[in-house]
Amino acid sequence: MHVGHFAVSLIAKRIEPRLSLGTVTFASMFPDVLWCILMLAHIEHVRFKPGITVQAGMRAIDVLEAPDIIYSHSLVMGMVWAALLAAAYFSRRRYAPGAVVICAAVLSHWVLDFTSHPPDMPLAPGIDTRLGLGLWNSIPGTVVAEGALWLASILLYLGATRAEGRAGIFVFWITILVLTLAWLNNISAPPPPDLSIIGISSLIYFSLMIASMYWINRLRSIVPEYHALKPGESHAD
Repeated sequence: MHVGHFAVSLIAKRIEPRLSLGTVTFASMFPDVLWCILMLAHIEHVRFKPGITVQAGMRAIDVLEAPDIIYSHSLVMGMVWAALLAAAYFSRRRYAPGAVVICAAVLSHWVLDFTSHPPDMPLAPGIDTRLGLGLWNSIPGTVVAEGALWLASILLYLGATRAEGRAGIFVFWITILVLTLAWLNNISAPPPPDLSIIGISSLIYFSLMIASMYWINRLRSIVPEYHALKPGESHAD
């Protein structure tokens, strides 16, 4: 999944308007951000093996004395990260509904990757079982399923927000365009020739997209008829 993870953040903003779009995007993308950091630290690794999937063919690799993606993408560690991020949010904002949504956003990452990946999604450190439904094996299936989720999330978000000015329109649609083009490129393009660039390039890309979502949150507001704030509440938690 690619835009599917960002779709979660747009839907989450609709569900819980007090959350910043940037914060919930960071939560939904946290396993991938962590994966980039762990790859740069040589703790997690990837390789490309032709024939695993139609899409790019990237999967985890087990090497001696170095785990694959068990810390960033296993189900059990996902639960740990979800609890920690939700606790961090609650300790700062004291807003339980927002913490619950943050927790769900982090956990959604494993669920969506389980749907799209071949059987390479780990359950927990020390457990060899790998799961995955392999949606990526079908380009049409990926485009239809993930594309429908992406489109629905955009429509839901637009139905609950309005731009405060032209910047709110332009920044939103430019970000959506960049994400969509990156997603289509991931589906159709061959893997990069140099695996060493994946960690840093992906981290830069994810960071920019998360920053864009924080920016969008400042440029667009929840429509009054959708959600009326109580005195003292803020939309930018």
